[in-house]
Amino acid sequence: MHEPNRTPAGTALNELILDLFRLNNRMINAGDKLVDGLGLTSARWQVLGTVIAADRPQPVAWLARDMGANRQNVQRIVNDLEKEGLVAFHSNPHHRRAQLVVLTDKGKQAFDGAMRLQAPWVNGLSEGLSVEDIKTTHTVMKALRNKLEGNGDGEEQA
Repeated sequence: MHEPNRTPAGTALNELILDLFRLNNRMINAGDKLVDGLGLTSARWQVLGTVIAADRPQPVAWLARDMGANRQNVQRIVNDLEKEGLVAFHSNPHHRRAQLVVLTDKGKQAFDGAMRLQAPWVNGLSEGLSVEDIKTTHTVMKALRNKLEGNGDGEEQA
């Protein structure tokens, strides 16, 4: 088989991407195990976190954009969360069909419970890693994300 002609940086980035795929799968599995007792999955937890992080109620399409996810997948998860009483839909004064997603008290309790479990878990996971290395890795990941999102300059966009 003929090897593609990659630059040294391209080869290193390709190896990083493959490991990021593996890491992502392991993170999702670990997150699922961590919050299983709360009736959540990593995907549901992520949606709840995105709703909380928004400065105001948003429609599903905006939540999906903020997550970098497919709108249809986020809609399915939001519908499941609504059925379980973790989020509610409110009318949107700017768009009749795109209802706003609002966290319920039950949803806030579930998210808070997940975060209480996450803190010791992430502290343990970070043991042996330097803060500087973590921040450098984060900077590289943000630069790659921004390039893929078309921002191109590698700077974090508001």
